[in-house]
Amino acid sequence: MSNDDLVAGLTRAGVADVLTDAAHRSAYGSDASLYRVVPRAIVRPRHEDDVAATLEVCRTLGVPITARGAGTSVAGNAIGRGVVLDFSRHMDKVLSVDPGTRTARVQAGAVHATLQAAAKPHALRFGPDPSTHTRCTIGGMIGNNSCGSRTLGYGRTSDNVVGVDALTIDGERFSTGRDERGRPTLEGAKAIADTLQAITQANLAIARTEFATFPRQVSGYAIEHLLPEKGLDLTGLLVGSEGTLAVVTEATVRLVVDPKYRLLVVLGYPDFGTAGDIVPTILTFDPTACEGIDSRIVDLVRSRRGAQAVPPLPGGLSWLFVEIAGDDLDECRDRARRLVDAAGAVDALIEEDAVKAAPLWRIREDGAGLAGRAPSGLPAHAGWEDAAVPPARIGDYLRDFDVLCARHGLSVMPYGHLGDGCVHVRLDFPLDKPDGPARFRAFLEDAADLVVGYGGSLSGEHGDGRARSELLSRMYSTDAIGLFKAVKHAFDPNNLLNPGVLVDPEPVDANIRVSAARTVKQPLAFGYHSDHGDFNQAVHRCTGVGKCRADTTALGGVMCPSFLATRNEKDSTRGRARVLQEMLDGDLAPDWRADAVHDALDLCLSCKGCASDCPTGIDMAAYKAEVLHQSFKGRLRPRAHYSLGKLPMWSRLASRMPRIANALTAAPGLRGIALYFAGVDARRSIPAFASHTFRRWFRKTAQQRTTEGQPVLLFVDSFTDHFAPDIAKAAVEVLTSAGYAPELTTESACCGLTWISTGQLDTAKRILGGTVTALADAIERGIPIVGLEPSCTGVLRSDLVELLDTDAARKVAAATVTVAELLARTPGWTPPSLDGVQVVAQPHCHHHAVMGWEADAKLLKATGANVQRLGGCCGLAGNFGVERGHYEVSVAVAEQQLLPALRNADPSAVLLADGFSCRTQATDLAQKDGKHLVELLAEALREQ
Repeated sequence: MSNDDLVAGLTRAGVADVLTDAAHRSAYGSDASLYRVVPRAIVRPRHEDDVAATLEVCRTLGVPITARGAGTSVAGNAIGRGVVLDFSRHMDKVLSVDPGTRTARVQAGAVHATLQAAAKPHALRFGPDPSTHTRCTIGGMIGNNSCGSRTLGYGRTSDNVVGVDALTIDGERFSTGRDERGRPTLEGAKAIADTLQAITQANLAIARTEFATFPRQVSGYAIEHLLPEKGLDLTGLLVGSEGTLAVVTEATVRLVVDPKYRLLVVLGYPDFGTAGDIVPTILTFDPTACEGIDSRIVDLVRSRRGAQAVPPLPGGLSWLFVEIAGDDLDECRDRARRLVDAAGAVDALIEEDAVKAAPLWRIREDGAGLAGRAPSGLPAHAGWEDAAVPPARIGDYLRDFDVLCARHGLSVMPYGHLGDGCVHVRLDFPLDKPDGPARFRAFLEDAADLVVGYGGSLSGEHGDGRARSELLSRMYSTDAIGLFKAVKHAFDPNNLLNPGVLVDPEPVDANIRVSAARTVKQPLAFGYHSDHGDFNQAVHRCTGVGKCRADTTALGGVMCPSFLATRNEKDSTRGRARVLQEMLDGDLAPDWRADAVHDALDLCLSCKGCASDCPTGIDMAAYKAEVLHQSFKGRLRPRAHYSLGKLPMWSRLASRMPRIANALTAAPGLRGIALYFAGVDARRSIPAFASHTFRRWFRKTAQQRTTEGQPVLLFVDSFTDHFAPDIAKAAVEVLTSAGYAPELTTESACCGLTWISTGQLDTAKRILGGTVTALADAIERGIPIVGLEPSCTGVLRSDLVELLDTDAARKVAAATVTVAELLARTPGWTPPSLDGVQVVAQPHCHHHAVMGWEADAKLLKATGANVQRLGGCCGLAGNFGVERGHYEVSVAVAEQQLLPALRNADPSAVLLADGFSCRTQATDLAQKDGKHLVELLAEALREQ
């Protein structure tokens, strides 16, 4: 049977949203695990009838089905060879919230954060809170029986699901729930229920002795819910069954009341094992959370995000974060103090301020992504990332686990829910070596035996998936494994629902993505220094945690604007990384020029948001530039590469006769022809060239300026010089008032950004080499290099070193600063007053990602301005938004933050936008002119 037959069958059945292109199949070929299993098709159901129709077609054709939410499963639970049902695209609604019963009705694809937002106005919340809460779906949580950090207070997902609507592989709809006395109810699936009852009756001793031995025993099926005393609770059985028994379409979940007060108690210990030893004592104080981290992950956060990312911690090398919650503040304070007295910590702090506690919790929340690099500096992988033991034994287990890792030559960076006995870890398995998979298997087998020896569970919250299902026979008896098979057969006799998981499992070392990777033989343009010069290692940084699917713009985040605009997986940072991995690991995208590769990268704005916002440090802008470089080197390029990609060159030519250039580009007939041949969308305006460049003005006015003051070199980029010289003039005014004497390079210097973004990297290197030479005098004299255009400043700070890899380039990068950074370190300088000024600030994406906007934020705060800081991207993103085929997405991205903010702003509000792209987008789409920071400061200085 061909894929055409499958698609034809789905089409006849009325299923409309079906994806079979190579880019999407590559993107869905993995989740957050280390496995690659490429599906035949992806169905994004719009309603339950689509699900039923898909099940019928697949059952008839014998095609497997795997249900998927956000794809954040780390054990290979959400990938399959047949049809992947992605519920997150359309079936993502919170249908109702009932404050009276404290329940909510949700579709399977509803995002956890969306449910929390719907419940919040009623002072309610969904209890479980996994670290992926900004993007994981309730259906996915049901599949894996997810937990999170506050399981001690609220329980697992299985403790918070009242009932579900689901379909069997035969298409039978059934509903589970509870009656007014709390007893399980079931409508439909009577034959299955009768079979399950008979199976359980024949295996009562096994069901009562091998299951539910401690709360985090998540591995295998939750057979205990089938016991007579449980009332044949199919809800409890289905939660954690990983989509192998039925397909859940909707759920009724229990909501809880948020306590009025939450106190964070941080306890310091000399090592992680000692921290674990005290857990039983801590549990006597009824905490809602008890999380553990140690210096290994704290050091990683500092190295990746700077020392300021880690607030002061108590003394010690390992820490427990304990949350004490309640409605009586005095009682919470008393409990926290008594806890500190009993905890035997070397040091402690109690934090009542939620704002101050948030950065501490954030270290733990980003743990999964940050742990993508082991302490060894090598890539760290999932596979044994959530084992759990009874909390009373966690200290000894942690010590033995360290010994086990050392014996296998692995470096370890553990963290996790120590109060539940659950430990998270990613390990630097040598999967890229010929014996890597075998060594991976050997470790898993030894690790399984260790955790079973402690009476633990292979999985404590992520499920078994492909990483651990084969190991279940080491944890359970032969009779228990037989019981699993009988339960599976009752629901899915032909093994079509998520085959290879839990029952009749695939080998743990099969289909490992990294071990199949091919070596990149072509010379690379970028250095990839953080990945030892290995492009393969760079693109495999993506662990699939999916933060790029979350909307973090309200918090100032940027990643990933194209996914938020299209909601297509291939347009996310993760989706693109998976396609690039397929180029190296698989056969759907065999080389740099593959259609799937360019399809996935087409809508990448090269915003660099992922470089700062992705916990794993993906830099998709660099990867896109590399792909374009490799694809078009020595070949004919798209028209936009010759026009927009060489814009500084054309600008220099136009500057010789700006009036004529402006007249030609404004003439109706000529304008349309020019835009067409330039590859520019006809709906875009062409910015006017300045009548005089800044460099010309600077030379002509040299005698009018003082030469006194500390010298600084003003890096005048092509955009500022040819289109916005008033910005550079304002910079001279501001810097002079601060006691500096601005200088320019003798000849024009360019950062090569437009050549970089269009993948013309050989030319970019040549240009940057000339720029470094032009800046050599400033470097030798030790004077700062001040950038004005954020994207150009970002090149000097990062891409310059990656492309040239010379000491001279590194010195330029170290000397380059923004205006705000320079002024922040200027002794005695105070900013002018902007009291009463309303500012809508759109930080440039590269400013956010490379330099950080903190210095600008502090400066503006010191001026007294009322600042509304926007997140996200403006949508123009250099050449992206003006290229043909990108207009609609560019506008959709602008609608995420920028355009709504401008519509809602007071007419007198100032749009602060340092980026030429950001100002152009605002002018084009909102008829609002923006100002650079130096213009705002210069105006205030004049008034002052």
